[in-house]
Amino acid sequence: MSSDSFAALRKGLGPELGALAEEHMKHDPSLQQSDRDALRSAASTLSTHVSIGSVLGLSLAVFAAYRLRSARRAMFNTFRASEQPTAVKFANGREEVLPDLTKVMRPSTLGDVATYTLLGFGGLFLGGETGVLTGTLSARRTIGADRESRERIEKAFKRFRADVLRKQADALDQQQGSWL
Repeated sequence: MSSDSFAALRKGLGPELGALAEEHMKHDPSLQQSDRDALRSAASTLSTHVSIGSVLGLSLAVFAAYRLRSARRAMFNTFRASEQPTAVKFANGREEVLPDLTKVMRPSTLGDVATYTLLGFGGLFLGGETGVLTGTLSARRTIGADRESRERIEKAFKRFRADVLRKQADALDQQQGSWL
């Protein structure tokens, strides 16, 4: 599993593309300072949403794991306290002794660890991805508030994307003899 699976752990574009993006941000002639500020604000908003979503998802998952563990323990205590049959009598008169299942049904530490771990990862993933979704929507509103600014940002992004594609094409040309 990659660390990019969880939104809270994603680093971004990578070192090369991140440096290229910073260079474009600083030196693109079509961007004004207000556009750069809007982009930084949008990035900060996205980061905040991802952090808050991840924390909320993890918190809710730990709470759900605690509730699940409590319910499992209560069910076990009810099962243990109830009167259980000790044998089954068949129609032909044969009687079969039933084994005691309380040892098998007892909640274990390994089960608790698995519950907290799996629900924790699930909550972290779900909360982080929800944060990405809400943060992206909020960042889009921030960037799209001014029409002229949005057009300049889109133009600069197209230039950035063209540079990225050029770098990828150069990398593919250097690996010309290899299929993989």
